[in-house]
Amino acid sequence: MIVTHLTSVHPRYDTRIFLKECTSLAREGMVVNLIVADGKGDEMKNDVQIIDACAKTVNRLKRMICTVNNVYKRALSTQADIFHLHDPELLLLVPFLLKRGKVIYDAHEDLPRQILSKHWIPKPLRFFISFFAEKIEDFYAHKVSGIITATPFIAKRFKQINEDVENINNFPLLEEFKNIERQPSKENFACYVGGISSIRGIFEMVRAMEYVDGKLLLAGAFADPKEREIAQSLPGWDKVIELGFCDRKKINEIFASSMVGLVVLHPIENYIDALPVKLFEYMAAGLPVIASNFPLWREIIDSAKCGICVNPLDPKQIASAVNLLFKDPEQALRLGNAGKIATISDYNWVLEEKKLVDFYRR
Repeated sequence: MIVTHLTSVHPRYDTRIFLKECTSLAREGMVVNLIVADGKGDEMKNDVQIIDACAKTVNRLKRMICTVNNVYKRALSTQADIFHLHDPELLLLVPFLLKRGKVIYDAHEDLPRQILSKHWIPKPLRFFISFFAEKIEDFYAHKVSGIITATPFIAKRFKQINEDVENINNFPLLEEFKNIERQPSKENFACYVGGISSIRGIFEMVRAMEYVDGKLLLAGAFADPKEREIAQSLPGWDKVIELGFCDRKKINEIFASSMVGLVVLHPIENYIDALPVKLFEYMAAGLPVIASNFPLWREIIDSAKCGICVNPLDPKQIASAVNLLFKDPEQALRLGNAGKIATISDYNWVLEEKKLVDFYRR
């Protein structure tokens, strides 16, 4: 079976696309191609043939037209049996790709709800763009051969449109965390790893640090430079160690030196039913988590007994939870170990890999 994954947006080593899905399928003996657009050239890695369609562009309109066209041309050259699409803008290729083989749409996010929180879209336009985006996505979702989703909530929506939907959760690769050895530090460190923005709780985390006896290791890139300026002006920033974008090796070092992991996303529609990978990575690394008190997240955390749920809009409540674990290392260790056990039994890529392979075989 020849399989070709297409992305016009994601980096070539994207965790979900390359490290998880493509690598898993190649390990099953399939011929796997990955079309990317970053200008770094072709290469073979993990038995996956990575094909570079063109240079990366920051112009969204140019990407949606020129980059998508280049990705399409390179995809056709692979003569694949199955084309696996990872970006909504690639849905425009569905009618053409269906003439060549099967087409899978991989819905990483709940696109219509995600649009409502895009900072670069003027607020008055977000509702209308979200409405039309949902109509267009639904139209093509009805035509594709099958759909893969990243959360049960997204799967529920698409099951009303397409009869072949499989939910493949973005759970962690346990081998990435097996060599993490906790390094006791002279200072109390909490950590946040991932994209940084106001709706992901950066202002509340910084304000919380004003009341915390310790430091916040902040790993990731700000989505909006203006929000970075605001965060730097807040009380508590002097207790933040900004590390910028970090590779997997550096992230593991951060996990090893931290006592707690933060995931205090705001209660917007796109997050309430999401399963953020950072939550499960903290657990896999043996870190107790302090998370937003959304019903779905509370159910996971209470069941695993691996952390504390807080109001993500209340800096003092966040600070109180952090201080509680800083002052009680034994409890922090107990919660962290419980989270690690839960990922080994319930929240890991091995379980999702089987679902992915079965879906492809079907």
